[in-house]
Amino acid sequence: MSEQQSLSTDDAIRVEHLEPSCDMNVTPMIDVLLVLLIIFMAALPLTQKGVDINLPAETRAANQSQPDTSQIVLEYTADRRLSVNKQAVTLRELTSRLRTIYEARQDKTMFIAAAGSLRYGEIIDVIDAAKGVGVEKVGIVTEGMRQAAGVQGGGGN
Repeated sequence: MSEQQSLSTDDAIRVEHLEPSCDMNVTPMIDVLLVLLIIFMAALPLTQKGVDINLPAETRAANQSQPDTSQIVLEYTADRRLSVNKQAVTLRELTSRLRTIYEARQDKTMFIAAAGSLRYGEIIDVIDAAKGVGVEKVGIVTEGMRQAAGVQGGGGN
């Protein structure tokens, strides 16, 4: 009888091993997700494109001195009119005008006096065009600088 009991115990053990498990093994899925997370974290800095802009700070010196006439100032009004040093220019003519100006200049700095109502994308398009023709530094004209220089606010500021 002890043999029967031992056989039945062995059979019970075998039966336990033959029953399917209802638990899902999620370890491989978690491994794949972690690998994807690492890949996206490593690739994200490579996809970011931007323009480094130093925001202008108001200074009292801007109000006290006359503006430098040798500086190139690009005005971009709320009605989307462009002018380079108070000479009207279209968006299509902008790159050729800036190229002729900056080919002979050593100082590759340009200032933008843009209306506050313009979208950032429109201003970035102008900055990209300027960078494409050799402008190295772009400055943003503040309201105090506009008043000192006598430049119109461009509306919407």
